[in-house]
Amino acid sequence: MVLAGVLVGPYGFNILERDASFELFGRVGLLYIMFLAGLEMDMQGLKNDSFKIGLFSIASFLMPFAMMYIAGIYLLGYSPLASVILSCVMAANTLISYPIITRYGLQKHKTTTISVGASMSSLLLALIVVTAVEGSALGGTGFVFWSLFVAKFLIFCIAIHYFLRFVTHWFLRSYSDSVMQYIFVLGMMFFSAAISEAIGIDGIFGAFYSGLVLNRFIPQVSPLMNRIEFIGNAIFIPYFLIGVGMLINVHLLFEPTPATASVGIMTTVFVIVVVGTVGKAIAAYGSCLAFRLPLQDGHLMFGLTSAHAAGGIAIVMIGMKLNIIDDNMLNGVVMMILFTCIISTIVTDNAARRIVLTGGLLKRQKDKDGDDEKILIPVKYSETCNTLINIAILMRNTELNRGLIALNVVYDGEEAEQDQLRGQELLENVVRKAAEADVRVQTQVRLAANIANGIKHAFKEYDCSEIIMGAHVHDNSRRPFWGEFAQSVFNGLSRQIIIVRCVQPLSTLRAIHVAVPSRAEYEPGFYRWTERLSRLAKNIGCRICFHGRMASLNLIDQYISHKHPSVRAEYISMPKWKELIPLMKSVKKDEMLVVVTARPGTVSHKAALNNLPEEMTEHYKGNNYIILFPDQFGPAPDVMTFATTQHTEQLSAYHEFILWCRRQKRRFS
Repeated sequence: MVLAGVLVGPYGFNILERDASFELFGRVGLLYIMFLAGLEMDMQGLKNDSFKIGLFSIASFLMPFAMMYIAGIYLLGYSPLASVILSCVMAANTLISYPIITRYGLQKHKTTTISVGASMSSLLLALIVVTAVEGSALGGTGFVFWSLFVAKFLIFCIAIHYFLRFVTHWFLRSYSDSVMQYIFVLGMMFFSAAISEAIGIDGIFGAFYSGLVLNRFIPQVSPLMNRIEFIGNAIFIPYFLIGVGMLINVHLLFEPTPATASVGIMTTVFVIVVVGTVGKAIAAYGSCLAFRLPLQDGHLMFGLTSAHAAGGIAIVMIGMKLNIIDDNMLNGVVMMILFTCIISTIVTDNAARRIVLTGGLLKRQKDKDGDDEKILIPVKYSETCNTLINIAILMRNTELNRGLIALNVVYDGEEAEQDQLRGQELLENVVRKAAEADVRVQTQVRLAANIANGIKHAFKEYDCSEIIMGAHVHDNSRRPFWGEFAQSVFNGLSRQIIIVRCVQPLSTLRAIHVAVPSRAEYEPGFYRWTERLSRLAKNIGCRICFHGRMASLNLIDQYISHKHPSVRAEYISMPKWKELIPLMKSVKKDEMLVVVTARPGTVSHKAALNNLPEEMTEHYKGNNYIILFPDQFGPAPDVMTFATTQHTEQLSAYHEFILWCRRQKRRFS
């Protein structure tokens, strides 16, 4: 797109004029790139790799800065202040090639997190140095100046952090309209960028910082994130990239050297590109070697941090306003943008492709071999269908890229025809909701004399792996806790069933508390529900706390550490099931309780589980919960492949024991 901008711009075939629309939308595109980088960053990886990010930031700033400063004085003949300005241009970089990372799905890759964090840190350092140069030229530096600058910066970070968190939490709980949510997110990005510029720091830092704050509230697989990425990649970011290309005048390379310039434009461009790029390369590959990362990770670090764009021109314009540099340097920086963008995109694309081929495809094939996921969602009420679809989207395996199955069962009675029409409208709503997250949905309106039997028959026909269904709303205290048909469903099927009640948006949850019964690790569905809950916590971005006996918690810890190391998991001993009631009372309104229960007659079932409906009704009113019935022994159980050899032997022994008990029962009968 940068090359396309060169061709269609005023210095190419002059097809398009770089008017105010390109300046406006190009600026928005630059903010959008930085905002997406913050929004898609792996926050847990950011915390875990903060030391590496700090080291790479210093190296990525100091190496090109020092090399460019020396080259500016001794090779290009610039003054010390002009050399500092040019060094800041080369020390800072723009994430021009970040859309390539998005295309390959490497937003949360460890190297991407390190590179994006280092890019923002080096940009901030460059802006601070430019601010010092500007203040020095205007005679405004000193203790008071820097104290005020640091105070404004700290106040900005703290105020934006708490303000955006509070306002976003309130807004997402109050408004569910998709258009309003997108406009709100865009408004918060512009607000943060404007405040950042008001305190003397470029708006791209404010946009990036707002993305970090909102990262917690916008799951990566949510419809809102899908809209944010689509509009950015389709409109704003192309405007920015094409606008950058329109600034580049290739004819300057062939013009004679002005009498006032000490060196020609060709020499200036050559020195800036070579010295600046070599400085970034030394920082990237040196850090890669120090961190003991694979070579392709070093290529990715270099590709992401080597490009320069409109931010460099803005820094040079400050120098021109202060009469520190001349037009020759401006032309050199503009030409440098073209070459560094080409280098950055080629290196990033090749590195990303290699990383996907060497790691991603192997993982994807492993996931496909070890998961039979096919989720069935029975829907009856429009008020709950959005929650069920969101839960399914957050729990599904995106590597398998399988669709969902939505079912509406109606009584085969006098009003069956009208009920079918209403069910069809409800399922059309479900399809639209899932399409916003780019998820396919297969639908069916089914006639049945019994709702529970209709669900069970559809489950078997579609060969599903699990059911996600809504909890009964207790509008009548005389009606059973499970409602009319849920109990018949989970007693009639031995596969995983997830019963959900959520009274606030999932993205605003701060924690998930999971109550694990003793001997749950001996059930064949143990790793299936562990996988689903891990994906849910990972996509929401909240912590997940498991409460149970240490034997179960140790296996959960091993699984999550191996499969989902970025999940913020905590493990709290709960040796007695009677401690579930205090746990219920301690769960807050912006948290969710998950109770892993069991069907009667199974390994992990206990008499205390029979009291769960009464305990939930009495001690856990009006909050979010999931009641989960795992896969248990029955027709066609599917044990997930992660179990250790010892655990598999124990599982087999329990299975044989139960089969023996069943045979003895039939014999005595």
